Formats: sequence, C-alpha cells, structure tokens
Amino acid sequence: MSTIAIGLSGLRAAQTAIATTSHNISNAGTPGFSRQGVTLATNLPQYTSTGFIGQGVSAAAVTRSYSGFLEVQAREAQTQNAQTRGLAERLGALDRVLSDPSTGIGAALDGFMSAVNTAAAQPGDVAARRTLISGADLLAARFRDTAAQVAGLRGAVNDQLDQSVAGINAITVRLAELNDRITEAMSLGTQPPNDLLDTRDAMLRSLSDQLRVSAVPLADGALNVFLSNGQALVLGARSFDLATQADIYDPRDRVVGVQISGTFRPFDEAALSGGALGGALAFRREALDPAENALGRMALGFAEAVNEQHGVGVDRAGALGGALFGVGTPQAYGRSGNTGNAQLNATVIDAGLLTTSDYRIDYDGANYNVLRLADGQRQSFAALPASFDGVAVSLASGSMNVGDSFEIQPSRGAALSMTTLIRDPARVAAALPVRGAIDPANGGAGSLRVAGVTPPAGVNLTQTVSITFTSPTTFDVSGTGTGNPTGLTYTPGMTIAYNGWSARLDGVIVAGDRFSVGANVGGSGDNGNLLALAGLDRVRLFEGGTATVGDAFAQLVASVGNQAHAAEIGASAQGAVLDQANAAVASIAGVNLDEEAANLIKHQQAYQAAGRVIATANEMFDEILAILR
Repeated sequence: MSTIAIGLSGLRAAQTAIATTSHNISNAGTPGFSRQGVTLATNLPQYTSTGFIGQGVSAAAVTRSYSGFLEVQAREAQTQNAQTRGLAERLGALDRVLSDPSTGIGAALDGFMSAVNTAAAQPGDVAARRTLISGADLLAARFRDTAAQVAGLRGAVNDQLDQSVAGINAITVRLAELNDRITEAMSLGTQPPNDLLDTRDAMLRSLSDQLRVSAVPLADGALNVFLSNGQALVLGARSFDLATQADIYDPRDRVVGVQISGTFRPFDEAALSGGALGGALAFRREALDPAENALGRMALGFAEAVNEQHGVGVDRAGALGGALFGVGTPQAYGRSGNTGNAQLNATVIDAGLLTTSDYRIDYDGANYNVLRLADGQRQSFAALPASFDGVAVSLASGSMNVGDSFEIQPSRGAALSMTTLIRDPARVAAALPVRGAIDPANGGAGSLRVAGVTPPAGVNLTQTVSITFTSPTTFDVSGTGTGNPTGLTYTPGMTIAYNGWSARLDGVIVAGDRFSVGANVGGSGDNGNLLALAGLDRVRLFEGGTATVGDAFAQLVASVGNQAHAAEIGASAQGAVLDQANAAVASIAGVNLDEEAANLIKHQQAYQAAGRVIATANEMFDEILAILR
C-alpha cells in the first residue's frame, strides 16, 4: 500500500472519530443516549524482504458505552420509585381527607354530642331540639362528604389504570416497531444500531415507569417483554395490548387484563406490581378499601346505636321515637359470570363484630365457602342463611349453581348515604318511655329512679311493674313480663332491671313500702333518653366491644397517617436508590463534554497529521517527477 493510501486510511479513521465525537456532543442532553466511541484496528501489514510494512488504520466499529446489568438495575429502581411515589401521593391525599381537624368527622361528632347534651339540659326547649337535629344533619353530611371524597380517590385510581394501560399499549407498539428495525439493521452486518438500541432502552424505562416487566434478549437483536405472570407484552415485532374493564364483582372498580379471542381475562393483582399502575392498585387494595370500609362501619355502628336508643324513648306526643339516622345497607354483588339466578341479601346483625374486610362467597355444590379477603380466613356453611363477623347472608331469591360466586361488602357504602330522618323537633325522643313512682303512703325514706332503657327494649317495656317490700330487706316484684319473683334481697343503692329498663333503689325502707315503674305519660320535660344518647360516645361499640366511635375514628386516622408517613419515607429512599442507579449508568454511558472536547482536539490533530502524510507523499512524488524531467 502506498504512503498516500496509508494517509487516506488515517483521514477516514479520524473523520469517523470526529463524527462520532460530534454526535456525542450534540446528544449530551438527550435522555437515554449512551456515549459512543470508535474502535480502531490496524490494517493487515504487507510482507516484504525487509519485514512487515504497516498499511494504516481502519475504524472497526462504533460502539456504545453500555452495561446491561446496570440498565436492568436502573429499570427496577425506576419501577419501584414510580410505585412508591404514586402510593405516597395517594396516601397523603387520603390522610388529608380523614384528618382535617376543622372539617373532619371528629369535629362533627363532637358537635353532635354537644348538641345532645344541650338538648338534655333543656328537653322542653324547641330551639335546643332544633340544634340537636342540626348537629345530626352536620354529622351525616360530614360522613357523606368524607365518603364522597374517598370515593373520588377510587375514581382517580380507575382513571390511573385506564391512563397507564393506554400508555403501556402505546409503548409496546413502539417497542415492537423498534424490534423490527433493529432486527433489520442487525441483518445488514455485524455492527449494532446504537441509536436504535438507546431508543429502545429509553422506551423500556418508560414502560417500567408504568409497570414492572422483564425483558429477554434474542439472538437477532430483538427483545421479548413479559409481565411477572408470563403474559407477553412484546414478542419480536408483535405487541399485545392490555385492557381495562369493570370488575366482575364490583362495577365501581376497574381491573386490568387482556382480551383473548374476544373474552376479557383479568389478571391477578399480584402480577401487576411496580410503576404507577402497581402503585394505584396497591393503594386501592391496602389503604382505600380498608379505609372506606372502616368509615362505613363507623357510620353504620354509630347510627345503629343512636337509632336503637332513640327508638326506645318517647317524643313530645308520647310516641316511641323512630330512627334518627339512615345509612346505606350491605351490598352483595354477584359475579358477572354466574350461571345461577340467585340474589343474596346481607344484613348487619351486630355492628360491634364488623371488620373492615369484604368477603367472597363461593358455592361448590355442597357448601357455601366464605373467604375474608383482608386476611384469607375461610369458613364453610352447609346452607344459607349464615352469619359471620356480625353479618348475616341469606338467599333472597333464585338458586346458586356450582361455581357461582358473590362478593359481600358489609359497610362499604354505609357512610355515603347517611342522612337524618327526623326533621320535626317535636319528634325528638328526649324522654324515657317509663318512669318510677313512689307510693305517697310509704313510711320509709326510700327512692326509686329509672336509670335508663337498654335497647332493644322488651315487648313489655311500658307495662306497670310493682315493687312491694315485705320487710326492710326483702321485696316482691309483680307485673307482666317480670316473672313475679318474691323474697328478693334489698341492698341500698342496688339496681333492678325488668322488661328492658333499669332502675336504682336506695334509701331506708320499711315493710309495706311500695314503688312502681310504668309508662311515662306527659313526660315532655323528661331528659332521660337524651342522657342515654349523650353517653353513646363513651360506649365501646366497635372491635368486639373494645373501641368507642371516637377510638375507631382515631385508629383509622392513625392507621392511614402511619401508612402515608411510611410511604413518604419509602418514596424518599427509593428516589435516592434511583438517583444512585442513574448515576451508575451515567458513569459509563453519560457524555462528559470536557472529555469529548479533548477527544475532538485529538481527532482533529490526527486528521491534520494524516493529511500531512498525504502531503509528504505528494512532495516525494513531485521530487521524483522533477528528477525524471
């Protein structure tokens, strides 16, 4: 090879290096771009009698600085960060809904109990009774508003699922197209299409921002992309779309799946972790469902307790009080694929035993199998009706076929429809339905005071009951429903209870003294039932009789607050992990402008030097021509 050819090879190599360096500089700010470099190789030398004479240089390849291991680590950090970030944002929103001290349920509950106490202090005052109704209105409205805001968060989760699936489908189509182009480019020779590979890696990063996936490289340069359950998203040049539709049990929720031969097949949520989509599902499953159920349980349990107590009192007209609050009822959703025509009916029989879980009932032909969704606990019943965790489920109509399934939501919608049912102040049942009386002829100094009525009161609640002392320390009881016991022992300050009421006997009593408990006629100024209502905030109605309504609300706020705080810490930590992963990738693939500037000068000098070689060869040729002339 001539000296000119050797110089030309140097020019070409330097020109390729300059072009590559310029490409790096131009893409220094391009996301996902990997720094490229030229691999130079010595041309095969020529053998002569004096030895091997070099034949110049050639650009063997343009390679990108890339680490597959670090890229996989960065993708995993990306999907984890997107999930924890989305989870923290949604938990923060839920925490703000529940914990607002001025507009939250806690303040409205305090206001209602204050109004009850005010009315108890002035049971005959119409204004005080109106204040009680207003307090009930405000409490019901706060439950409704809070439940509506929580339901709004559920709608936001559904929107996120739709948006994520649309984004995932667009990315997988683009990945399939890139696979096709990369495979075609690889078939042209042995050199990889670096920029296309960078673009594909960037698309995989975008996909990981929505959902955790795995990528399997193929020999032809393509990548197959899968979900953790093995569902293919991309196979070579072909992509497979995900889809969303209403849950087969609860139409308020959307689920993610795939259409196969026109049939929608939902995925198990365990297969959909990571990314914005995984974060939305985790929030709905781990925080939103329990919080909405807990909110409904509070509304249902407190309303039931108030209604029972109010129902045993009497209003200004002497009629028994009705329900003060109305709440939503348990829901039983049949799976959309059921083949039977059964309709189930669910009722709450003991609010104190309610959990914050939903339930699944599956019929296997012999038993009704109940699954508590929160913790996986199972029970089986040979027939319906059946009761569990304070809920009774019965067959309202039709029949179930083998494989039919229902989802029971005992408290989910209770708060959303909470209302006040009494508008007339005169209908407030302030008085107890019974009152005690002391015979004027009594010779002792005994007293009898009705302490309260325990709902649900007995059918003989207002029947007159007589207490006759046969000695200072013994007495007989007579009246419908009492069983007419005799010879009972008297202890000053003791409590007696019959037919649903309780009363306190006290004082010095002599033989022949008589007392009675009967219907409270004309007791419009009596505040006995309001006093009982005023104490309901101290009654342990929830968690199997261990928590008051205030305790239950505090536990809900604390639980969500703790989850939000933990998620915020997790998001911060995962953000740091992502930064470290990106820094590790950048340390290999990132463009350093100072380094590239130095490379540009070096390659420019190499170009000039190669040009000087050609010029020298030309001068030598001119000298030869001059000699020949």
